[in-house]
Amino acid sequence: MAINLKAKETLIQVGEQKGNYRYVLGTDLYSKLTESKVIQEAALRSGVSRGVMQACWDAAGNVIMAWATEGHSVAIPGLGTMRFGVRAKSVSNVAEVASSLITSRRVIFTPNVEIKNELQRTAIQITCYDRNGKLVKKVTSGDKGDVEDPDKEPNGSEGDNSGSNGDNKGDTGSEGDNKGDTGSEGDNKGDTGSEGDGDYELK
Repeated sequence: MAINLKAKETLIQVGEQKGNYRYVLGTDLYSKLTESKVIQEAALRSGVSRGVMQACWDAAGNVIMAWATEGHSVAIPGLGTMRFGVRAKSVSNVAEVASSLITSRRVIFTPNVEIKNELQRTAIQITCYDRNGKLVKKVTSGDKGDVEDPDKEPNGSEGDNSGSNGDNKGDTGSEGDNKGDTGSEGDNKGDTGSEGDGDYELK
């Protein structure tokens, strides 16, 4: 098994490299598996009926959603934990604190050790395309296999206000050029974390 990436020669629209073509990495997904396909496969592997598996799936989903909205970090069996949070700007004056500081609401998933280890062991294969969509190269990555911790900044440091009252962690991206999460098309749109933006866990 391997994670397939594509490196597409893309015209950069923002930042220091604006106007230049750069090869930008993005995930090359085969397809999106539907809920019914997952339930069918889980039923086959567990030996229970599809109806029972559907009922368990729905019940687990309802419990996770209900508890997450109450401020809990909820275990997802076999995968990790999930919680809700927000991305918000910081201010120096308490009088300015208001919900208007929130820029987006987030779902934060923290994988368990088994998932992290599996990701670390999985090979990376990269297919490179030029600006005209022509295949120019295929490579197998020899990266270190580091797995990002969603409870820490991308650079590995803790947020300034970590703890029960929320994490003040801005997503800064990496390398300066083409920074942040690239998405499936590697479109050079990352979360850069400006003006003290931070992630705050809902309580």
